[in-house]
Amino acid sequence: MALIMVLLAMALVVMLAGGMTKHQSVRIYKAGHYLAQSQGYSIALGAEAFAGQILFRDFEADREDNLFIDSPNEAWARYSAVLPLDNGVVEVQIDDLGGRINLNDLVNPQGQPDEVTRERLTRLIEVLGIGNLSVDAIIDWIDPNDETISAYGAEDGQYLLQNPAYRAANQPFTSVTELRLLEGISEDDYQLLSLHVAALPVSGAGINVNMAPQAVIQALHPELTEAQAESVVAQREDERFETVQDFLALPEFAGLGLKAEGLTLKTHFFEVASRITYDDRVVNLVSTIYRSPAGELSTVRRDTGQKNRITKERFAVSDN
Repeated sequence: MALIMVLLAMALVVMLAGGMTKHQSVRIYKAGHYLAQSQGYSIALGAEAFAGQILFRDFEADREDNLFIDSPNEAWARYSAVLPLDNGVVEVQIDDLGGRINLNDLVNPQGQPDEVTRERLTRLIEVLGIGNLSVDAIIDWIDPNDETISAYGAEDGQYLLQNPAYRAANQPFTSVTELRLLEGISEDDYQLLSLHVAALPVSGAGINVNMAPQAVIQALHPELTEAQAESVVAQREDERFETVQDFLALPEFAGLGLKAEGLTLKTHFFEVASRITYDDRVVNLVSTIYRSPAGELSTVRRDTGQKNRITKERFAVSDN
């Protein structure tokens, strides 16, 4: 009887020890995973700072030349950087946001639609072949009132019928991803439009015509054809525009009366996409960076949910 009791006690101890070991192993794994993710995120912040230094050096070069221009032929715009790392690799890419149409330019500080931006975004949607999205629905998403701007607008009444229900933001876009919530937009339409628009925290920054995609160039005037927009982009690749007047003087714009309003050659907002492969784990970080007219850099927001953002040709950076 005593032997049986000893065996039962031993079995109980073994079971408890086994359970504790398994529980401890899970905790060790979680701790290790959290540590690796934290280290990866810290490295991503370093990659963001590295990109900031590139942008600052670009500003210093422009200041030395006394010509503040951002264009596709600059190294930061052409390549992504690959940096060596113990037990991993760092990939960094800087993307221009100045060549896109800023959604928050649609409504002026007085809460009224900006007609120039409204017309340009309407044409952009047409050029991209997006059929079900109305610019008025985008304006209603931003403007502070609860009344639709037209029969093509959308306010709380439409969105409260969704499942789950939600309301219009009635404030500026904080992220382009909010477009997914708008009345009439599909995921394919969003993916296409998101490459040509931005959600900048300020209005009036202007469209950098040196960096604008072909569709944005074509959207600047209703009489511009696809072939003419292609020609403008081809000329820009051969030689960047050094003044807005050089851009407007192109033969493709002759007789159109295209105005310089809302056009610029300088970019102030950039996206820095970082992918950190470290200890067999991957950490992604997309940061929106603002570069002031004085060259000062500040981070507007960070997003760890975006993947597959490194798309440009790789350029290896030595660790020496």
